[in-house]
Amino acid sequence: MAAGSSPETATVAQADPVLEASSGGDSERGMPEAVRTHLGSELRSLYAAFLAEPQPDALLDLIARLEAGSLPAATVSGDVFRTELMAALPGLRAFAVSLAVNQTAADDLVQETLLKAWANRHRFEPGSNLKAWLCTILRNQFYTEIRKRKREVEDADGALAGRMETPAAQEASSDLRVVWKHLANMPALQREALVLVAAQGMTYEAAAEMIGCQVGTMKSRVSRARTLLAGLLGLDEDRSLA
Repeated sequence: MAAGSSPETATVAQADPVLEASSGGDSERGMPEAVRTHLGSELRSLYAAFLAEPQPDALLDLIARLEAGSLPAATVSGDVFRTELMAALPGLRAFAVSLAVNQTAADDLVQETLLKAWANRHRFEPGSNLKAWLCTILRNQFYTEIRKRKREVEDADGALAGRMETPAAQEASSDLRVVWKHLANMPALQREALVLVAAQGMTYEAAAEMIGCQVGTMKSRVSRARTLLAGLLGLDEDRSLA
């Protein structure tokens, strides 16, 4: 469990047979390095586009109201914590979009995460990884909502994919729209693993620790996701990248 986490806010969701999607092979053996590099470049560009988007006024206003004390919060000074929250907000929202697919649903997840994090900020250890702590709270909330709706991840993805939105900063990029379309329809566990490792650049070990799974499980999810995405994009047959 990440430093600063608490049983109330950051208990890592355990693997659930309902949530564990199984598509694609267990490895990327035979995938050309050029294809891996191309996929990584596209995913980083997509993630950067989400990072570059202006943050919604509603989220910025929420942080301001939390600091002002108009909402319940712990008595610990929030000056430094607020500054770090603001710095982490773009990455947190980008991660939320990668999970929820739909930006409205993602913003709802971020709002709930901010409320929980602020109320429990006294549990966070200064100097530890705030972004990882926030992302853990957010993904737990995401999967909790899925369980409450009693839907499988694929069903939730399918329902939201029909209302997916590409990042405004890259509206003119047809390539990124295609990447996002296919990424949005992938199983959520594979999508988040691919985003963490291939888009955000986290190590397998760091991503596995944040999610609360074995390193081998993380490698398998990333491998399956990368293979699936390459196939959906037709890169496994594209000799121009070889």
